[in-house]
Amino acid sequence: MTHSFISHLARLITAAVFAGTLLSGCGYNEFQTKDEATKASWGEVVNQYQRRADLIPNLVNTVKGYAAHERETLEAVTRARAAATSFQITPEVLNDPAAFQKFQQVQGELSGALSRLMAVSEKYPDLKADTSFRDLQSQLEGTENRITVARQRYIASVQDYNITVRKFPTNLTAMVFGYETKPSFTVENEKAISTAPSVDFGK
Repeated sequence: MTHSFISHLARLITAAVFAGTLLSGCGYNEFQTKDEATKASWGEVVNQYQRRADLIPNLVNTVKGYAAHERETLEAVTRARAAATSFQITPEVLNDPAAFQKFQQVQGELSGALSRLMAVSEKYPDLKADTSFRDLQSQLEGTENRITVARQRYIASVQDYNITVRKFPTNLTAMVFGYETKPSFTVENEKAISTAPSVDFGK
């Protein structure tokens, strides 16, 4: 190797190290880590919602066996499940407030429909005593708890990411590379999910 080549190579290596140090110091690597954390926590949210969706067909069929004439309630759950499972979960959802709001909406509607379906069991003692129904009910309750935990973890990871986008000096890196705050679950949506709707089957 010639001296000039070695010198040129040394300058390139020095420049690369310097650039890496700058990127690390300005928060670039921090953004990568936190972005991956939000994606991972989001993946768990989606997994738990899918677990819930997978339980619904058996639940509907079990209820139908004892309360077939509760057709409106059964159909509402089926429609809500179809809307929730047909919603395309893409990485863009995490950066699109409108799409994220739509995701919240369809999942919230499914939660409400499920609450009404579970309330049906109060009218049918034989249904409440059915082993399959009790097992599905237990699985559904466990899944709802896992959904809550997954959502809370996602909210925390998004909050951490969004603070990095806004605070100085990493906000300068965010502007340079186009990092923007990510949408999260709203307080209103959290309340709607955790509050079962009132049901009057006497009408």
